[in-house]
Amino acid sequence: MNTILYPHTDDWGALLKRPTKDAVDLNRLVADVLADVKANGDRAVMSYEQKFDHVELANLRVGEEEFQEAERLVDDELKKAIATAHGNIEKFHANQRFHGEHCQVTDGVECWQKSIAIEKVGLYIPGGTAPLFSTVLMLGIPACIAGCREIVLCTPPQRDGRVNPAVLVAARMAGVTRVFKAGGVQAIGAMAYGTESIPRVYKIFGPGNQFVMCAKQQVSLHDVAIDMPAGPSEVMVLADESSNPSFVAADLLSQAEHGPDSQVVMLTTDEAMAKRVAEEVERQVSLLPRQEIARKSLESSKLIVLKDDEEMMRMANMYAPEHLIIETKNYMQLAEQVINAGSVFLGSLTPESAGDYASGTNHTLPTNGYATAYSGVNLDSYMRKVTFQHITPQGVRAIGPAVERMAEAEGLDAHRMAMLLRRESLQ
Repeated sequence: MNTILYPHTDDWGALLKRPTKDAVDLNRLVADVLADVKANGDRAVMSYEQKFDHVELANLRVGEEEFQEAERLVDDELKKAIATAHGNIEKFHANQRFHGEHCQVTDGVECWQKSIAIEKVGLYIPGGTAPLFSTVLMLGIPACIAGCREIVLCTPPQRDGRVNPAVLVAARMAGVTRVFKAGGVQAIGAMAYGTESIPRVYKIFGPGNQFVMCAKQQVSLHDVAIDMPAGPSEVMVLADESSNPSFVAADLLSQAEHGPDSQVVMLTTDEAMAKRVAEEVERQVSLLPRQEIARKSLESSKLIVLKDDEEMMRMANMYAPEHLIIETKNYMQLAEQVINAGSVFLGSLTPESAGDYASGTNHTLPTNGYATAYSGVNLDSYMRKVTFQHITPQGVRAIGPAVERMAEAEGLDAHRMAMLLRRESLQ
């Protein structure tokens, strides 16, 4: 990892820049794939599955036989772990239910909100080097709690043409049964436009690499809503002289092993801690099965030594990390100063991996600095709030003159007449 000592604030922006691909080439490639999927449906999706995932498919939908086989292939211990995570995620998200109250804004005028589920949603589950069956729980459980009528799940198949068994076990446990073998840009296109096999949805959820993120952004311009821009994973860890360097190193590597384009950053007020963490990262990375991926990620990652806690929090809020881990002795005090972050992990015993799997919070979070404006996936992500209003004769008399005068001032006479006729009918 690259160690930077006491950088000047003018240099912070450059230091915190995320690794990116050439946007022009990326957008062109993604647009071409999306156009092909839109025009050619299943045939295009299967062609890209062969090209990118190196598997030849006869059909895209996962059948009941494959679900049953997955149940046999996943061991009981893992099923129990998935069930534990399911219970916590379900409890946390069910607690987010909205209860709209009727508001009497003035005599005779009543307004309220009703939370209504999005009817058709699409869930994207990354595959590749690490099939994220945990993401099935994170996306499927709140969709089911919300009451979405149609839930479609797309995920890349394995080389044998089947979906990872744990993904299917998690899907069934979450209540999702419409699963399709499609990954990457082609999966996003299929859910955005619909194909012969894969239904078109109204909103697409799920993380992915820069290609998936670019595809989601492109389809969101005209065709479908998306949860948020969610690209390569990232973590920022705040540490001081009291931190455990082996814990900090493990937290950094838990993100670095996601992919070569992941970014990990540590901020500390203690030079000695930065050195100890760097040594511990090198020791631990050499033990990882995915060390080649982690090492590639570490090339663009940083250990930054700052003057004090105030600088750490300013830099953290400027970076707006997907995951923010505060492992300092005064973590609760610093937590109060968090403004921009996807999800925050407090104290030395709260690793980011807890949130990734089983603490109950959602791990589908804004990356690339979008935490300045976006929330992570939650129950509201699957809902729309529809407003209602009801006006009695008393209400017409109370607000009618204001409505008419404002409409007149805006030059919208039909608006004025709509209220005036009602008011005159009551005289």
